[in-house]
Amino acid sequence: MDYSQFGQMIPELIVLGIFMVVLLCDVFSSAKSSRNFLTPLTTILFGLGTVAIWLIPASSEPIFGGMFINTPATNAIKAILNIGVFLVFLQSAKWVESDEVAIRKGEFYELLLVTLFGMYLMVSAQHFLLFVIGLEAASLPLAALVAFNKKHYESAEAATKYIMTAVFSSGILLMGISFVYGCSNGSLYFNDLRESFISGNMSGLMLCALAFVMAGIGFKLSLVPFHLWTADVYQGAPTAVTSYLSVVSKGAAAFAFFVVFVQAFGQVWADAWEWMLYALIIATITVGNLFAIRQRNIKRFMAFSSISQAGYIMLAAAVGNGLGLTSMLYYIIVYIVSNLGAFSVIAMIENQTGKLEIEDYNGLHKSNPRLSFAMTLAMFSLAGIPPFAGFFSKILMFTSVTSTDSMALYMLVLIALINTIISLYYYLLVVKAMWISPDEPKIENIRGHFADRLALGLCVLGIVFCGLVPYVYDYCYQAVNCAIHCVGL
Repeated sequence: MDYSQFGQMIPELIVLGIFMVVLLCDVFSSAKSSRNFLTPLTTILFGLGTVAIWLIPASSEPIFGGMFINTPATNAIKAILNIGVFLVFLQSAKWVESDEVAIRKGEFYELLLVTLFGMYLMVSAQHFLLFVIGLEAASLPLAALVAFNKKHYESAEAATKYIMTAVFSSGILLMGISFVYGCSNGSLYFNDLRESFISGNMSGLMLCALAFVMAGIGFKLSLVPFHLWTADVYQGAPTAVTSYLSVVSKGAAAFAFFVVFVQAFGQVWADAWEWMLYALIIATITVGNLFAIRQRNIKRFMAFSSISQAGYIMLAAAVGNGLGLTSMLYYIIVYIVSNLGAFSVIAMIENQTGKLEIEDYNGLHKSNPRLSFAMTLAMFSLAGIPPFAGFFSKILMFTSVTSTDSMALYMLVLIALINTIISLYYYLLVVKAMWISPDEPKIENIRGHFADRLALGLCVLGIVFCGLVPYVYDYCYQAVNCAIHCVGL
């Protein structure tokens, strides 16, 4: 083996380096000194690593026999995921310093970094074996993170549900991949599969394989009908873990879904499964919206909101071209700042009051006008109200879908627009509780930890400026264009 190939895995080496520093500091430092410096050290190192990934150019040369590739597009999604993880680190700073968690905060950072490394492998994979390794490396530590509040019954229950459904979905995915292996003359390379399908090597077993693979990845994305775990896990997990699940895990899975189904299964999909994908998107957006209206717990509310948002992200996969991938990357950036902005407010309120019901937010503007304002911006952005970033991300997504001449895609956009009106209603329920409800506030004035306020401030800046500053979209467009010209991705 040519070990110099590892030198091209710069994002992965950065994350592993940070992981080793955190692990060594956690093991060899005293509990008191670790309490003082581990959180700021991890956050600063990770922030510097994120900047490095953003600036260092990708090689675009396949390595390890073509199983792994770092294109500008994969580097872009890794940098975007890092932004989400960095914001989660800031959000969780107060929580990990609490008496219940402080002794285990090193484990929290280590598990989070391991899952991120797995997601890196997943989005750079060009071979199903490496893809499954990355998927499992990203999934299994998440079960430990969901159960991190080990003395809380809800957290243990959520972890049990997560690990059981994760194992079941992995089994389905592996079954599908075994069918792929049998139908493709013994190859699991994405490019080999595409060439095999173009040459007409397609069978009923391959269609079953595609269905199984779609179900396995659909679990990670919380696509309907693979979404039933989402609300219970989001409610029972610590809020920092919930915010990580809702944006970082979903963003990585969305990109992987796009790569697998466009690069490996593109011909099968276009010939046989296109309408199934449309039905999956419509069901995901609609069910997520309708069930969100019924929720009273704010974390369950955000769970069904994230299910609906996953459907919007999957519109890019229905397009299956460079414009679709560009719109997906841009949508994920906007979704990260918008969703984590909402979770920043939720975490600050929960850490100091323990309140998680939507009715607890009644009259919040009287006691916490700044938190109410930030939460309102996040809700408006998630709903797609102009001039906030969510409006521009939805416009770009719908534009990419309607760039083709397919009447089916036009109908898909029409249904998505109708669902946007439904989502506007339930997002405004939270805004109404904070600003219009005549009740006296149930939450006293809150002044969060510095890291909490910094995370919230960064999210608010992202919500306001991501749609107005062309650099964000230009970065996504250039990364995708360069990747397409270099390797066809």
